[in-house]
Amino acid sequence: MSVGLLGRKIGMTTVITEDGTAVPVTVLEVGPCTVLQIRTKERDGYEAVQLGFDDKLSDKDRERAPEQRLRSRASRAERGHVVALGSKRQKARKDAGVEPVAKAGCEPQRFIREFRTDGEEHGLEVGKVLSADALEGVKYVDVIGISKGRGTSGVMRRHNFGGQRATHGVKKVHRHGGSIGQHTDPSRVWKGKRMAGQYGNTRSTMRNLLVHQIDKDSHMLLVRGAVPGARNGYVMIRKAD
Repeated sequence: MSVGLLGRKIGMTTVITEDGTAVPVTVLEVGPCTVLQIRTKERDGYEAVQLGFDDKLSDKDRERAPEQRLRSRASRAERGHVVALGSKRQKARKDAGVEPVAKAGCEPQRFIREFRTDGEEHGLEVGKVLSADALEGVKYVDVIGISKGRGTSGVMRRHNFGGQRATHGVKKVHRHGGSIGQHTDPSRVWKGKRMAGQYGNTRSTMRNLLVHQIDKDSHMLLVRGAVPGARNGYVMIRKAD
């Protein structure tokens, strides 16, 4: 498995094994993912596989036939990324002898990410659909997501500081960080000092999560442990190194 998969975090639950052990697991909806583009070193300067997940359609459009869908939630650029719209630019490039880029022929996707291959054989082509079957035989995975954003937070919440004493002499600074540096030498605050600031809303990777169960029919993946992000947040799943 040289490339990964895209999915959505459903939530956490507990699975009881045959010997009675309670295992905390995170339920992930994995795929189906459509291969949108194949990046090549000759054309793009690097090698990668671009995947898309979750059709960008309204609930009404999902119930309609493909030829009756309005696709009002996707811009023309997003639709042109997956299908050939026959624009003037495309016609001009075709008349100039430029080979057109292959299109996946699917619905516009909400979540699009690339997996670098760097010379590895992946055997994929544009338009192919990947599902949980790609994780068959994989024992450990890395899950990448965006952690919950908590805004500007103090040192006790952001860095688990213990705070100052609640005794005589400490007045209205119980949750402050305290001293942050020296005076004469070096006359500055050291770079990287743990202080209050933005907490969360960053890319986070949980490595070497054990694959507990794969349900191919419902595209569900159960991994042991926690995964960054809130419920229904998008994640990337790849084979652990």
